[in-house]
Amino acid sequence: MTEARSHRPACHVSRGDKVAICILAGGLSRRMGRNKAVIRLGGLTLLQRVRATAAELELPIRVIRRDLVPRCGPLGGIYTGLITSRAEAELFLACDMPFIDAQFLRKLIDRFGKAGRPVFMRVDEVAGFPLLVPAAAAATVLHRIEAKELSIQALAKALRAALINVKSARASQLRNLNSPGDVKLARASLAAG
Repeated sequence: MTEARSHRPACHVSRGDKVAICILAGGLSRRMGRNKAVIRLGGLTLLQRVRATAAELELPIRVIRRDLVPRCGPLGGIYTGLITSRAEAELFLACDMPFIDAQFLRKLIDRFGKAGRPVFMRVDEVAGFPLLVPAAAAATVLHRIEAKELSIQALAKALRAALINVKSARASQLRNLNSPGDVKLARASLAAG
């Protein structure tokens, strides 16, 4: 059900990995009108851009294209990543966030190491991607799905997640591209340097 791709050979991925990375690329892309993962931005697809940033962390990387429980938004991808994980925890990235940088991701991993519990980024009091969740939380995610409580906010609360507040000046790195207008603005931003 998942498409596992790693920048390291699969034989190096072991149960002993503390953190691995899941890039969610299976959404319906209704507002975009086409598959977000393959949209080009600056010569690379959105998925390639996110994957390149993730590769800087030198952790196993998987791309989740189909959810084990379909049609329940990002929680379906999160559940799929957790239930199929070979690591202690999964760092979840969205393929439509092409401006994320490795520094943000390292902060999540560091906070997880210190807090020992899920960690979500938060901008303007709203928790969201990227987020890091222990594989042991799969049952909680499934419970949220079964209760039709599909909000990332509600998930963060249910998991009693630690939150990393992102200042407005840096929030542009966490913006996601949901519509053709968003892509047009992102291309203009890249062209302006």
